Amino acid sequence: MKAAQLAKYDENFKLDVNNIAIPEINSNEVLVRVKVAAVNPLEMLIGTGSVKLIQDYDMPLTMGNELTGIIEHVGKKVTNFKKGDAIYARLPQENIGAFAEYVAIDSAAIALLPKNLDFSTGAAAALTGLTAYQGLHEELNVKPGQTIFIPGGSGSFGQMAVPIAKDMGLKVIVSGNEAARNRTLSLGADQYLDFRTENYWEMLSDIDYVIDTLGPNEFEHELSIIKPGGRLLSLRTGPNKRFANDRGITGFKKGLFSLAGAKFDRKAKKANIEYHFIFVRSDGAQLAQITKIIEKNNIVPAIDSQSFSLDEINRALDLVNHGKTTGKVLIKF
Repeated sequence: MKAAQLAKYDENFKLDVNNIAIPEINSNEVLVRVKVAAVNPLEMLIGTGSVKLIQDYDMPLTMGNELTGIIEHVGKKVTNFKKGDAIYARLPQENIGAFAEYVAIDSAAIALLPKNLDFSTGAAAALTGLTAYQGLHEELNVKPGQTIFIPGGSGSFGQMAVPIAKDMGLKVIVSGNEAARNRTLSLGADQYLDFRTENYWEMLSDIDYVIDTLGPNEFEHELSIIKPGGRLLSLRTGPNKRFANDRGITGFKKGLFSLAGAKFDRKAKKANIEYHFIFVRSDGAQLAQITKIIEKNNIVPAIDSQSFSLDEINRALDLVNHGKTTGKVLIKF
């Protein structure tokens, strides 16, 4: 089968499309024929080695974290899926490989494809959906009636986070570009700010929670609007000591995470705010709950007008890394 593989970490990495064996499955896995794989910024972090302290990989590495596909074979202990099922998944971080014609996946990482999504739109839902779900439930531990702000929430993450947050009873405020206003409000957002004309740090205060999608340059602005005792969750700023403790990371790696996140922890502590960082994991049971929210609210993630074949993988990566996209970039098989 064809697979797009990374030979080594490199700031300017390129993937090679190689012919490799179709993987064998163990008793808890399913063999999936990939229909569509999504290209995410996470690919850039993996390929450059930016997250190797969180997850280091053996080379060559078949890349790709998110997919839809059809089950071809099921392991002996798999009872909740069958051959022919259409599924979607964020692959386990220690065993990725969506940029391939076939992939072996632990059945605990997959869920049936939502009825209102096809293989293309479904491939854009799993990773952002799980990020939003785990962020809201586990990291922020939100309560109904509280307020959350998502700066830069007009993109693919916000499309999933807004309806999930509303389903949990939150008041949701989003900032983004004006073109996405109506779409974001239609998903349930209570307030929308145009980042070009409205500075959120001048307009908002006493916010319970912020989910940061923009990175460290916004850290102090985000802290300034959160009430004492609130929480800031970042998707981009970087891991810290809490991240290491929550994942049972010890020794040298814990020290590095503590050092890397120290200045952010100090600023957050001074404001009496908890700083959290998330690196989303696979979870089929959570994905099944997200499926219910997707179907209930008829959420259809945006996909970019351009799609690519596996042989065009490096063009797709370049678009995600440097271009302007209108939705999730896809590799179609």
